Amino acid sequence: MDPSGAPKSTTNGLANGHSPAASERLQIINDEKKFTPDLAAQIERWGLRDAGFGYNIVAVFGSQSTGKSTLLNRLFGTTFDVMDETRRQQTTKGIWMCRGKDMNVMVMDVEGTDGRERGEDQDFERKSALFSLASSEVLIINLWEHQVGLYQGANMGLLKTVFEVNLGLFGKNATNGRTLLLFVIRDHIGQTPMANLQATLTADLNRIWESLSKPTDLQDRQLSDYFDLAFTALPHKVLTADKFESEVVNLRTRFVDKEAPDFLFKPAYHKRIPADGVAFYMEGIWEQVQTNKDLDLPTQQELLAQFRCDEISTVALAEFNEQAKSQRRPVEAGRVVDGLGGMMRSWRTDALTRYDRDASRYHQGVYGRKRVDLIAALDATLSPLYLGQLKNLHKTCLVAFKKEMLDGLHGEGYSFADVVLSARERCLGRFETGAKEATVEDTDWTWEDEMISLKEEVGSVADQCRKDETKKMVNLIERNFKKQMSEPVDLALNKAAPDMWDDILRTFRQTLDKAEASYLAKATSFDCTEEENASSLAALRRRAWQGLRAKIDEQTADQVILGKLRGHFEERFRYDEAGVPRVWKPEDDIDGAFKKAKDETLDLIPLYSKIQPTDPKLEYALPADSIAIPNDSLSGEEFDFEATLVVFTETRGLELTQKFRREADAYYVEAKRSTVASIAQIPYWMYGVLVVLGWNEAMAVLFNPLYFTFLLFGLGTAWAIVQLGLVGPLFQITRTIGNEVQRQASTRLREHFSAPVLTEPIRAQGIKREEQEDDLIEQRRRPQPM
Repeated sequence: MDPSGAPKSTTNGLANGHSPAASERLQIINDEKKFTPDLAAQIERWGLRDAGFGYNIVAVFGSQSTGKSTLLNRLFGTTFDVMDETRRQQTTKGIWMCRGKDMNVMVMDVEGTDGRERGEDQDFERKSALFSLASSEVLIINLWEHQVGLYQGANMGLLKTVFEVNLGLFGKNATNGRTLLLFVIRDHIGQTPMANLQATLTADLNRIWESLSKPTDLQDRQLSDYFDLAFTALPHKVLTADKFESEVVNLRTRFVDKEAPDFLFKPAYHKRIPADGVAFYMEGIWEQVQTNKDLDLPTQQELLAQFRCDEISTVALAEFNEQAKSQRRPVEAGRVVDGLGGMMRSWRTDALTRYDRDASRYHQGVYGRKRVDLIAALDATLSPLYLGQLKNLHKTCLVAFKKEMLDGLHGEGYSFADVVLSARERCLGRFETGAKEATVEDTDWTWEDEMISLKEEVGSVADQCRKDETKKMVNLIERNFKKQMSEPVDLALNKAAPDMWDDILRTFRQTLDKAEASYLAKATSFDCTEEENASSLAALRRRAWQGLRAKIDEQTADQVILGKLRGHFEERFRYDEAGVPRVWKPEDDIDGAFKKAKDETLDLIPLYSKIQPTDPKLEYALPADSIAIPNDSLSGEEFDFEATLVVFTETRGLELTQKFRREADAYYVEAKRSTVASIAQIPYWMYGVLVVLGWNEAMAVLFNPLYFTFLLFGLGTAWAIVQLGLVGPLFQITRTIGNEVQRQASTRLREHFSAPVLTEPIRAQGIKREEQEDDLIEQRRRPQPM
């Protein structure tokens, strides 16, 4: 360094074998008492940033121009500027630092004390001494042999000040503040034995210690509780240069050889500050020294730890967030990410491992607190992924449950309860497996609440499916019931007997009992409650009854019931008791037969109009009590059972009576017409005319072989019919067919040519048509002229 204080060239260091980075030195505190912001970068260039605790710090302290820089350059291979012997002026200003050659040692060269440049300004001396003592593990106190025993010459006054401050510093915890004071006695010529010099210095230090103003609770503390003392001597550098160099090499060995018994860098002296935090640590110490505050090393360590742990945590958290970001989008999109739990655990472990690796070297309390904060930040990032994974699992398992349950219900002979139980176990098992896989250890995350919610939804879906299946089963039973009831109802209503409702209700009760038994047999596998079974049975009875009523309504529609009445009338009017079709003769009582058949047929209309059994014992067959409930979950309709017993009202019964009467009168007119036609006879003389006129044709037939053959065949057929007694039935069948053809033709022609009267009321039109038909009947009853 030149006299102005600017750094000199480092070519000397390069000449000694240093690399540019290793030989580069830095002024960490300048003569204006400013701490450099470049120390952290310089430590990185020295290659010590990642050294952790594998480094040491040594400082030199002593009077100006006592060869401190020279001693450091010899011991550690540093490149500090040395004094120009011809000028005897201050060389080192402020505090400089350099890395030792081939050593993980940071060496501080401190500005000398008692310099003429500072004069009586001892502020920087005190502050630099305090800073050196707080920062270094080993403080080399450099002094001449002739200064031993002097108070100011040996810097005993300055050391007293340093001891007083450090007593407050390390009073509560002497272990963390323990420092080695290495006294290097220069130009030792051997006249005064080394033991005497050591005893003198030790006595002076103990006397200074005893004179300190100690706190009340530290009155019994000794110098040895806070400082270790070591002593060594070096020959004269000029007069005995070779011996000086050899002793310097021996002293260097004590700094280098860890196996040596007198190794100086013992672990007890290390400040436990990682290498990457040294810059911040020293800056904090210097700031408190500058503001004249008590130097509290534990507080500085905590501040450093907070700063560095925050930095390390931020880096670890940033890398962790990048990893977590890759799976955030799939989870938010509703996908179940396979192996998400493993990935989250891996990300979390990597982040904590990185933090622990770099931050565990700092103050353990701060390290622990920041680790807890980091874990909270990691868990806060992972928690939405975990919750999203649970929601997606919930949704996916529920969908799979529905599909598996419906697939199981498509087969034949399945048990609903078994299908639901199997699908439910698989659903909950998949969810539990996925939830456990996604759960990260050492967190308060739980999936039991989501499992409870899933169970509720699964139960709700199963209940709804059970209701649907129950409804389907009721519908199927209802269809089978209608099929079984269709033919018995048709037969009973076609028979039109007074006990037809007894037959219908008896069959209804038997068929309904079978349907209920079928339902109960299948419902056992549905795990239905008693209330659900009661409701379903009530609905089944209601719908069975409604099905019966629909069938009855179908068989009692206007055209159908008129057909039944017409058939009943025909059986009694056109056929005798033996079932043989009647051929009406003038002497037959047509009026009496017509009235009897019509009255018997009209008596059926009240029978058809209401469901009312004749046997009181069949009242049980009516399901009035079992289905007369206000509402039903399957039908959702109000139900009035009494109204369903009425097949058709009196008004409709009158209308049916009128229509039937008109059709019955037509049969009556037809019967009278056939009687009148049979009264007419052929005159006898007509037979003679037929013989005369047909004589030639008869002869042609007799003498023509072909015609004669046909004649013989016809006569043979006639003889056979007579012999078999089929003449009467044959005539009757022929007449019946002819009459039916005539009636159908008349009906079609009447319907075709009759014009409907739109403005006349229907009832008046019917009355008018009856009057016309009565007039026609009256005319036909009159005797016809021969």
